[in-house]
Amino acid sequence: MATRDKLARERTEEYLAEHPADTEALISVRGLKKYYNKGVIKALDGVDVDIHKGEVVVIIGPSGGGKSTLLRSLNLLEEPTEGAVFFEGVDITRKKDDEGKKIDINTVRQKMGMVFQQFNLFPHKTVIENMILAPVQLGRLKEADARAKAQALLERVGLGDRADAYPIQLSGGQQQRVAIVRALCMDPDVMLFDEPTSALDPEMVGEVLDVMKQLALEGMTMAVVTHEMHFAREVGSRILFLADGKLVEQGKPDEIFSNPQSERLKDFLSKVLI
Repeated sequence: MATRDKLARERTEEYLAEHPADTEALISVRGLKKYYNKGVIKALDGVDVDIHKGEVVVIIGPSGGGKSTLLRSLNLLEEPTEGAVFFEGVDITRKKDDEGKKIDINTVRQKMGMVFQQFNLFPHKTVIENMILAPVQLGRLKEADARAKAQALLERVGLGDRADAYPIQLSGGQQQRVAIVRALCMDPDVMLFDEPTSALDPEMVGEVLDVMKQLALEGMTMAVVTHEMHFAREVGSRILFLADGKLVEQGKPDEIFSNPQSERLKDFLSKVLI
């Protein structure tokens, strides 16, 4: 295992020498690979991408194309087989930074808000208790300050009167809005959304997308995996199209949706655009 990891790191270093990271990007991904079953399944097969501050990068593509694997690799919820992920200039896939200091991935993740398909709220805690848990336990805020901040965020998404409710008392759309503002309680530098509306009933999708649109307008850096093509076109500053583990095409929404270059993207859009 150690020898294999060393060889993978050596290949990554060689790749980085030829494809250096963008030092101005908030997140810079180079040569990212994620293989399963001894390389039979290539969930990611050499992806390079940069995400700059203030961008809303929307990741689209067919199921199994590598979208969620890429997103979850940005904060190392998925450990890459090869390649590097730089966050704020630091290669977080290494065990130590350039100064020899150990990289604490949990500290890095505190700067990356993550919203999943499922809401992951603690059922035995109220909405506001769910929201203040992380910032208080991690020593980011005193409880009184955390409660004040959480209440303000709830007001912002139209849930100010639900602070003392339990998750079971909320609709799916309300729970997902709570999940979003719970992540915001940590003041993240970037928000990662992994198909945040896929588990919702159709009538609840809009209320969650509206919150995400507002975040985009306020300048929050976002990476979003979604099947909501209207959202991608309206809110995305850049679209990534992934298929078969590869970044097939990227560009501004109008370029991607109105003038796709690859046959793979043309075929995909013909099936998802109505």
